[in-house]
Order: sequence, then C-alpha cells, then structure tokens
Amino acid sequence: MILAGKRLLITGVITKDSIAFHAAEQAQKEGASVLLTSFGRVRRMTERAAQRLPEPVDVLELDVNREEDLAGLTAELDRRWGGVDGALHAIAFAPQDALGGQFMTAPAQSAMAAFQTSAFSLKALAAALAPLMGPGSGIVGLDFDATVAWPIYDWMGVAKAALESVSRYLARDLGPQGIRVNLVSAGPLGTVAARGIPGFEQLAELWRAQAPLGWDTEDPLCVARSICWLLSDYAQGISGEIVHVDGGFHAVGAPPTAAAASETGRFRDPAEAPGHRNRRRR
Repeated sequence: MILAGKRLLITGVITKDSIAFHAAEQAQKEGASVLLTSFGRVRRMTERAAQRLPEPVDVLELDVNREEDLAGLTAELDRRWGGVDGALHAIAFAPQDALGGQFMTAPAQSAMAAFQTSAFSLKALAAALAPLMGPGSGIVGLDFDATVAWPIYDWMGVAKAALESVSRYLARDLGPQGIRVNLVSAGPLGTVAARGIPGFEQLAELWRAQAPLGWDTEDPLCVARSICWLLSDYAQGISGEIVHVDGGFHAVGAPPTAAAASETGRFRDPAEAPGHRNRRRR
C-alpha cells in the first residue's frame, strides 16, 4: 500500500461522483488516513458522501476564502493528527457570467472571483498546511490544461492558467521544507461540477474523438490513482510538475482521420479499443 501511514486532507468532495471522492476512496485503499472538508449548503452532501467511503470519515469546516476557516483548519489538524502528510486541492468556482462564451462580457468581479477561489486558494491552503508538513509531504491540485483556449471555459481557463503558475511558485517556496507541489491535468469527467459548465458535453466529445487511449467520462479511477501516486513516496523528487491524465489527448493535435485510423489499425471508437471496460464483443 503506497500511502500506508499517510495523513491526507481531501478538499472538493461534494458527492460520490466527485473526483476528490474517488481520490479519498483510493487513498484509503492504499493505507492512508483521510479527512474531508466542506462548508455551507453543500456540507451535508459532503457528509453523506463521507459515510460512503470504505472507512467513514469526518468533514472539517473550510471555506478556503475565509482566513478564520484556514486558521481553524490548521488548529484542528494539529489537534487531531499533529501533522499532515498530504493534501488534495480540488477547489474551483467561476460565476455563470464568466463561463459559456461570455469571456468578452464577464465583469471584472466575476473574473476575480474565479481567480481567488480557483487559483489563489491553492496558495491559501498550502500556507495553512505547511506548518504541519515536513520532508516528503505533498500537495496535489486538480487542473484542466491551460496552455490553450477552450470553447466555453472562458475565465475558468484563465484561472486554471493562474493555478498552474501558483503551483510552480509554491514548489519554489516550499521545496526547501521538503514539500512537493504538483498538479494533475485531467480530462473531462462527468462530475456534478463539470456538468454545471455550459457545453461540457462538447468538451467530452472532443476527448472521445481524439484521445489516443480513449476516454471514459464516467471513469475517474485513473485520475484518482495518479493523485495517490503523486502523494506517495514513489513521487519523491517530483515537484512543480503537471501530470496529464487525459488519455493522451494533450499530445495529439487533431483526431485521426478515417484513412490514418485504417492504416495504423487505430480504433476509431474508444469503446472498441483493447482493454476498454466497455469494449464490445465481436
């Protein structure tokens, strides 16, 4: 078990479909002790999800934009564990008027809200946890490739670009303490949050057509396992990195043409690829 004895804080669990839920579930299977965070109206949903983990866990109060919550989190984790070995930052938010093709009309306050909650919060969480972390600790954030402009993603895409930069500066400043900071750039998955983004299915279709390994929007296990690997000692020496877990989509400029697929023997339908869980029998 690659996380045996590790104490991990997992943010971003809303329901059992959340990527963070699957990361927490996998972390427990790999031997970690886990605590979740939530706040406000969704906390009851998080608490229900927490009871569905292999080992039910507590949910701590955390609005990452409130200084008092961050200070309270540090104190509570110190009281419970005396230290923290790793954390998952799975926090993102943008107002509806900053998404869905409204890039040019979004007001400044909406863009700033997206930045604060989706990017600055990684620094805020890291600052709260760093006093409890020592050499070998790790922080992982969830990313969506910000090297290009996406349809409908708009100011959330800008916030993700900021998140990528924040992670590098954190890797610089926390590295001397032995704390690693990395991101997982995941392909689109059918979470509650993702489905709330206008045009989500459009992005999902792009992945199904282009990812060389295929992509199943309903299967977050590969992302969860990658998060656990980055939080484990097997990722020692890796910091400031963005690990793409997207079926290889980022490495390919366009979907294969029918002729190319035929010549190479490539499966045009990801569901027909060898080893795919939904592969049709012939």
